Amino acid sequence: MLTAKQIRAARALLGWSQADLATVTKLSVPTIKRMEGPRGPDSSTAANVAAVQRALEDADVQFIAEGELSPDGGVGVRLRKEKPNAV
Repeated sequence: MLTAKQIRAARALLGWSQADLATVTKLSVPTIKRMEGPRGPDSSTAANVAAVQRALEDADVQFIAEGELSPDGGVGVRLRKEKPNAV
């Protein structure tokens, strides 16, 4: 489940503003703000949450689920490794 903190952290890794994410997802800035607020993505529709997650993943963000990398690890985000240029 995507969290508000993961969305904010993913934007920070990419250097995107809320307006940038809204533009890429074709959602409104108030929708992005609500999803990053106290109620998190639960404040939006499943389609909007999917659009945000897809846009961030398309920009090479990986979402990490609780316990995914270690038993005591929490949720998080990271950027995918850059692929070396093919020769």
